[in-house]
Amino acid sequence: MSTVLETEEHQALRAAVAALGKRFGRDYTTDLARRGEHPRELWDAAGELGYLGVNLPEEYGGGGGGMAELSIVLEELGAAGSPLLMLVVSPAICGTVIARFGTEAQKRAWLPGLSDGSLTMSFGITEPDAGSNSHRITTTARRDGDDWILSGRKVFISGVDISDATLIVGRTEDARSGSLKPCLFIVPREAPGFTHTRIDMELQAAEKQFELVLDDVRLPADALVGGGPSRSSEAESGGEDAGLLQLFAGLNPERIMGAAFSIGMGRYAVERAVDYAKTRTVWKGAPIGSHQAIAHPLAQAHIELELSRLMMQKAARLYDEGDDIGAGEAANMAKYAAAEACVRAVDQAVHTLGGNGLTREYGLASLITAARVSRIAPVSREMILNYVSHQTLGLPKSY
Repeated sequence: MSTVLETEEHQALRAAVAALGKRFGRDYTTDLARRGEHPRELWDAAGELGYLGVNLPEEYGGGGGGMAELSIVLEELGAAGSPLLMLVVSPAICGTVIARFGTEAQKRAWLPGLSDGSLTMSFGITEPDAGSNSHRITTTARRDGDDWILSGRKVFISGVDISDATLIVGRTEDARSGSLKPCLFIVPREAPGFTHTRIDMELQAAEKQFELVLDDVRLPADALVGGGPSRSSEAESGGEDAGLLQLFAGLNPERIMGAAFSIGMGRYAVERAVDYAKTRTVWKGAPIGSHQAIAHPLAQAHIELELSRLMMQKAARLYDEGDDIGAGEAANMAKYAAAEACVRAVDQAVHTLGGNGLTREYGLASLITAARVSRIAPVSREMILNYVSHQTLGLPKSY
């Protein structure tokens, strides 16, 4: 492993997380997925070791690191065959937003639990008609005295059944302009009017997907992340005027972690294929890995995964240094590159094993669907191409 972008501490973290992942492995994850159970034992172990909150502030029980460290945790667990999808959501998105924009009371209430894993939070942005387009979100919040009344629907929200609350992206009306602007609310799982229905997915995963309905959910004033209206002189103060800042402060880590998830999965697939290619013999006693038709595609998959990691590391470093604009571009590119590399790596791994690649014994077939998801969620590759063409290349919008 090159030390160009990673310190000795980062390398030690990789080794330690890899060891934890191998204690559980692919069989543990797939067995739970078939039963529809959350990998609680692994989650708790990662929390006890400080890995879940490695990106969160030390004063609230976290590790004091950033996305560079948390992406290492997810990548190494994935490379061991035991990724934790809720790492993307609970500490990366929700923990980051609360750490940057939450009130002191919100930080004290949530960050210690998110850090050690005793509390979990989901993230609700996607809607049936808007997807992840924050400009078309119809979930709205209106004031009623000191309270908020939240109404709307969300779809494809991960892990609501195991989360203590969901960070909901809604919109409030600007009293001055009448326009709607995004705001984030902490909605407890048992809040009256807040219901979740499981979506029947073809994909086998321990973390379930849900449709949410918010039917005039009454929330106290302190459910709004950051509290009341923010002052423009305090960029990190949160509140009603900071909705877009809060939203993108969460979406950039989501893309970085999406890249880590894909890279870990791709690495796992390539490693299984390489092990097989070293020992499988068909023609004249030579292992199939000695043939270029097998060796070269696996080498190419490895190269593409390594290149994806470099962009992910760049995105994480920019984000941790506070460069939200630069991190936005790099995080989108990292997510795109890693998803493409993952799909090709899994496809080549299955192809290398032939019929064995489709058996449960080798644990690769289920990755075909999982890898395809990486091209879609949390944002499609087409929307990333839109972002790069508009924001980076300066081309006109098509929509």
